[in-house]
Amino acid sequence: MPIIEMHLMQGRSVEQKRAVAEAVAEAVTRTLGVGPEQIRLLITEHSSEEFSVGGITAGRRQELAETSAKKL
Repeated sequence: MPIIEMHLMQGRSVEQKRAVAEAVAEAVTRTLGVGPEQIRLLITEHSSEEFSVGGITAGRRQELAETSAKKL
């Protein structure tokens, strides 16, 4: 029984999460040869301050991008 964890930034719609769940199940079924009823997908959403790259949170990156855009 494959168990898949997916971490996403908050803000995706219910429709988007349903679509990705379906697409992941199809890919895992095709690749591993297991039935879709055996696949578990856990989606965890994170705020922009709970997700960082290179020590800079996504929220801070957005602030920096907005500041740069205003200077142009």
